[in-house]
Amino acid sequence: QKLRRGEWLNRAPFGYVNNPRTRNIDPHPTHARVVQKAFEEYATGRHSLVSLSQFLADLGVSTRHGTPLAKATIKRMLSNRAYLGFVKHGDEWFDGCFEPIVSPKLFEAVQKILSAREKPRKVRNGHNFPFANLFRCTECGSMFTAQWATGKTGLRYRYYRCTKKKGNCAQPYLREEALAEQIKERLHSISLCDRYTDWMLAEIEKEESIQTNLSHSTLKHLAVKLKDNETRMDTLVETYLDGDIPKAVYLKKKDKLMRDTLSLKQQKKKDVERWGNNRVEPLREWVLDTKQAAFLSSSTDLQAIRSFVQKIGTNPSVRDKTARFSVPAPSHFVAQRRRFLPPCAASPRRPSALSREEVSICAGGENRTPDHSLEGCCYTT
Repeated sequence: QKLRRGEWLNRAPFGYVNNPRTRNIDPHPTHARVVQKAFEEYATGRHSLVSLSQFLADLGVSTRHGTPLAKATIKRMLSNRAYLGFVKHGDEWFDGCFEPIVSPKLFEAVQKILSAREKPRKVRNGHNFPFANLFRCTECGSMFTAQWATGKTGLRYRYYRCTKKKGNCAQPYLREEALAEQIKERLHSISLCDRYTDWMLAEIEKEESIQTNLSHSTLKHLAVKLKDNETRMDTLVETYLDGDIPKAVYLKKKDKLMRDTLSLKQQKKKDVERWGNNRVEPLREWVLDTKQAAFLSSSTDLQAIRSFVQKIGTNPSVRDKTARFSVPAPSHFVAQRRRFLPPCAASPRRPSALSREEVSICAGGENRTPDHSLEGCCYTT
């Protein structure tokens, strides 16, 4: 209730005095003028928090031990919105019904000076080790960490080593350049050039269009049947109320219509769930990941490479200076079949897009070409 009335809730801040009669606060005859003078002096820009503390000490405002107020106390006073006539409850300020000590213009001028003179705490930048805490040591199970080292030529380089937190480990260190090159080679092995991925994306678009049209047609047909059942139910009820059919016939037909309607609703729910889940979206995402792997296999953005390995890779580990990580089954299949493909840099036999005859689609094997196909590749639709 005090908050709704705009009354001060507890002990009056410096510059005010509690009024037992009104159960509110009033400006102190002397301290209020001191507070206003402090705001005016600091607004000129000639004072620091220390010099303003000394200025107030000369006016008789000090600690109980007679020493000048601390800088934190001065800053709290200069940013206290109670002097504008506000009441604070928790972390929120509300309008008060007591007299303010300083004007909004003077208060804002002081806040600008305080903000300009703030010295934010310096945050120490951490080392840039993109592959730290990504790989696990196969020998002892500890994570691989990283640190800087200086070579014989005086050049500094980064290398990765086992933390050995789970006991002694004989695994040697691995330089970042070698680790990055191994990861890029692995990404290259599961990648496909744009010639193949663009063709697959185009086929996915066609399949998605077919699915969308089929789903709309099916749902539209179910909606029409449900509407017809509702119309039959209305007609049946009206006929029964008019006394044109006996009650036994009415109940029998009503029961059949209700069961048919329930079956249609369940079928509609299943179709919505089936068509709502885009069945080709996982395939599109995998093709895009394959394109991304091809791009990152020649990239120098190690952070992006780390993020991609975290996305598609599992169980990343290092043993004997060799990095390994598992990939999903489709990517593993690509890695096994890449040797049957012509190099990505090779020019196509004709300028047209890749045709169905150039990439094998599981159809009993009749569409397979011997020289330029993904042998055994299955494109699921």
